Amino acid sequence: MKKEERQKVILEYLSKEHRLTLTELSAYLNVSEDTVRRDVKELSDQGLLKAVRGGAVAPSPIPLHFRKREKHDLENKKIIAEKAISFLKDGQVVFIDGGTTSLALVASFPYDLKITVITNSFPVAALVEDLPNIELIFAGGKMCKTSFTTASIETIDFFRNFRADICILGLCSIHHERGVTGILYDDSQIKKNMIQNSNFVIALGSAEKIDTAESYFVCPLRYINVLVTNISPNDEIFQAYKKSGVTIV
Repeated sequence: MKKEERQKVILEYLSKEHRLTLTELSAYLNVSEDTVRRDVKELSDQGLLKAVRGGAVAPSPIPLHFRKREKHDLENKKIIAEKAISFLKDGQVVFIDGGTTSLALVASFPYDLKITVITNSFPVAALVEDLPNIELIFAGGKMCKTSFTTASIETIDFFRNFRADICILGLCSIHHERGVTGILYDDSQIKKNMIQNSNFVIALGSAEKIDTAESYFVCPLRYINVLVTNISPNDEIFQAYKKSGVTIV
């Protein structure tokens, strides 16, 4: 089998299984582990998968730019928002990041909800403006045009001044071994800081983000208290997450 054919098979295998090991792939393709390792590295360099120790995982299929993400998978974002809204109570201080699923949650806020929202997201801030009982505190800094958020050292320093009751985290990728990861470095650092300064972390992510990984580390799985998704909490893909102490909703 030629290299191009092997690599096509590897990507097809990964799209079904979400992860693979060099050992099982070597047996599946009937080639040496060294050959498979080289194929995985080439595919990783092209951004088609993420090489990890002993194997590979799928990258997140989500578009990078906010304008494309806001129109992506709208129905499932509504499902996630409906599940997550029950965690918000009057009087809470809530960090909300710049994810489009987080934005869907804000769009579902009851008109009489009384919380304080601290965010670095311009779209989140624009929605909160119309809700009379929500106090808005905006994190300044340099704007990232890809995510429509502020993302700089000033933004990171800003979040250190607060201790939130809840952090609402829109996921890019989450993996039962690699934890939470992101595509953008600055955005991942801000997410990390928000988590560190929160008492309770709720991650929002559709099924296509589960067991995927990106380049920039945010936090280990044990830092996530609740994972809200669009599929059944009883799905077998969540077994490893539950063992790590994550509540699936």
